[in-house]
Amino acid sequence: MKPFRIRLTLIMMVLIGISMIGAGITMAKLFKDSHITALEENMSREIKLLSGTLQFTDMNSADAVSYYTDQAKLISQLTNSRITFITREGKVIGDSEKNPLEMDNHSTREEEVIAAKEGIGRAIRYSDTLDREMLYVAGAVRSEDGFDGYIRLSMGLDAVTEGLNRAWMIMAGGLVLLFVAATFVSYKVASSMTSPLEQITRVARRITDLDYDARVPIQRRDEVGQLAKAINAMADSLQAQLKTIRDNEDLLQSVLDNMTGGIVMINAEGEFALLNKASERMLDVKNSEMAGHSYKELKHHYELARLIEEGVERNEPIHEERSIYTPAERIVRLDGVPMVQDGSYRGMLFLLQEVTEIRRLEKMRSEFVANVSHELKTPVAAVKGFAETLLGGGVTDEKTARSFLQIIYDENERLNRLIGDILELSKIESKRVQLECSPVHLIEFFDSILGTLSKVAEKKKISLSTNVPNELFIEGDEDKLRQIFMNLLSNAINYTHDGGSVKVTAVNKQKADGTETVVFTVSDTGMGIPRKDLPRIFERFYRVDKARSRSSGGTGLGLSIVKHLVELHRGTITVESDLGIGSSFILELPLLQEDGE
Repeated sequence: MKPFRIRLTLIMMVLIGISMIGAGITMAKLFKDSHITALEENMSREIKLLSGTLQFTDMNSADAVSYYTDQAKLISQLTNSRITFITREGKVIGDSEKNPLEMDNHSTREEEVIAAKEGIGRAIRYSDTLDREMLYVAGAVRSEDGFDGYIRLSMGLDAVTEGLNRAWMIMAGGLVLLFVAATFVSYKVASSMTSPLEQITRVARRITDLDYDARVPIQRRDEVGQLAKAINAMADSLQAQLKTIRDNEDLLQSVLDNMTGGIVMINAEGEFALLNKASERMLDVKNSEMAGHSYKELKHHYELARLIEEGVERNEPIHEERSIYTPAERIVRLDGVPMVQDGSYRGMLFLLQEVTEIRRLEKMRSEFVANVSHELKTPVAAVKGFAETLLGGGVTDEKTARSFLQIIYDENERLNRLIGDILELSKIESKRVQLECSPVHLIEFFDSILGTLSKVAEKKKISLSTNVPNELFIEGDEDKLRQIFMNLLSNAINYTHDGGSVKVTAVNKQKADGTETVVFTVSDTGMGIPRKDLPRIFERFYRVDKARSRSSGGTGLGLSIVKHLVELHRGTITVESDLGIGSSFILELPLLQEDGE
């Protein structure tokens, strides 16, 4: 047993050494991180203090560099750190260590990039100017006195490195002492363990041979005694292990019951062995009724039963889709694999997944691609045709040639608008558009929009009016809101006959749950929308009057973009219309946007 004793001693020493080194590395990292964090917080507070107390001057003035350089040197003496004043464009206009005119543009420095987004930016890197590792903290500052940029403080990390080196020296000394003590203690422990190990091994072998009456007659309080107690408890634990097995079976059953996909198991005799709850709901059957019955009794799903039969008879993996009716049509994907255990065939296992919604979305995507191709082809073909006519010399009349060129120009503009709308819709649907919310004064907001559209309305002698409370504000992304109402009002003007009217109203409303909303109504006296077209009016490329839409320069994506932007604001949009009387688009938007949205 002596070699074993020596090996055990060495193993214990190695484990202790690894633990000590691991603890040392962890403590060193914690020490460094906490110290750097404290420095960052102090420097952030100093920047905020400077932004509130420093006398700023116009950074575009002739003496701005000299002024901010003097200020940087003065503050550097007080804070014992390097001070740098930087414009929004990254130009250094003041530094306590170097001539600003000789310094590179700082717009791409990590701390400035983060500060531009979050207000405060931090970074650690090696400084070529000072030839050492530095901590940089930059804060975005804007002053009414003409300063709009960043104040950056930087400080060397020499103190942190020195403290870390001292900690390593102390830990190294402790490790040597610990190794000496561990050698002595480990040897003693190994000596006390080796003598009863043979007896414990003999008892363990008897228990392995299913002799659960075997016990270790050792009464000690050390680790060997604990091992003996553990072996003695092994037989008693078998019952608990069997209970655990049953619990695991219950857990497996719970997993099967709560799966969203259906599981169907057919045994080697072609009988239902298992149907989970999802498959029961999907096939409208009960496991208790189908268990032990042939899969051929699944008569009301004939196509699915045929597919299961094919998999069972061939004993090969199968991956197909079929439609079932319960009573509505549902598309189900069936994945089947044979169950083989120890070389013997045990039956087939089928996974049923409803893919109705996925296929619907794929169809919509296919239709969208087809519509895009068609919409792109029309202006391209027009441009090509008129350009070929001009290039072929078939038009000698200057007036006709200019009309052809105007058509080419108009079609190119339409193509640009179409591509722009497609890209905008793609960004919105991929959730890459973030709201930049701020309070919007609605009366000023709509005055601006109507002023933009007034000339178009005047050409058709259409009156534009608003009914918006003067004191009403709403929180939202003003650019996105402008895009919504510009689309709706432009459509209203385009589809309203000469001499008609277009009106915008806004009403503050309180819902039953206490939240406040603003209900907007954009109404016109235009041609109206047929009732059959109302459910599809917000679909991409869907047009009620295709000829009128194209002649007005519409891309067919405007209302789809509007709907997505409204939903991005957590709002809703509906439409009401009467043929020959007019249409009303009703938007309901929250008065305030929730944080994090």
